Amino acid sequence: MSVRDLIPWGRDNGSSVPTVFRDDERSPFLSLHREVNRLFDDVFRSFDRGLPAFGALPTFNVGWPSVEIAETEKEIKVTAEVPGLEEKDVEVFLDNGVLTLKGEKRSETQDKEKQFSERFYGRFERRIPLGVEVEEDKIDARFRNGVLSIVLPKSAKAQSQVKRIAIKH
Repeated sequence: MSVRDLIPWGRDNGSSVPTVFRDDERSPFLSLHREVNRLFDDVFRSFDRGLPAFGALPTFNVGWPSVEIAETEKEIKVTAEVPGLEEKDVEVFLDNGVLTLKGEKRSETQDKEKQFSERFYGRFERRIPLGVEVEEDKIDARFRNGVLSIVLPKSAKAQSQVKRIAIKH
């Protein structure tokens, strides 16, 4: 087999018009090539969803601050990592079933000679739809070592709406 056999186009009987081979059975290498390209496209398509493009400067976006959400029958616990911030720099709101984390990270120094920085500065806002009723007067929010922890107790109505479904054999 020559290298020309691996090229997905050829010439028909001396014609000057190239013909593209569409038959994957005829060229297993072309089939493999297409499948690998499709897999890479699927993987890198996820980078468009909230992550900065390659080579772009990092910025605050939909994914910051990073959060962890845990739900039990009685409560929802939201934990957010906000390194470099203090309690006074962060605000927490609950409005119409949406928890909002809002704040700003400011630069500690105004170093004009700084040529490169990978640190994040600026305003952020993260909205988390809860989907259940919570007891607003019993919400507990704590801030320690750059980690914000919020416990949202579910209302009695929300707790009673949880229905177990029996699985039959």
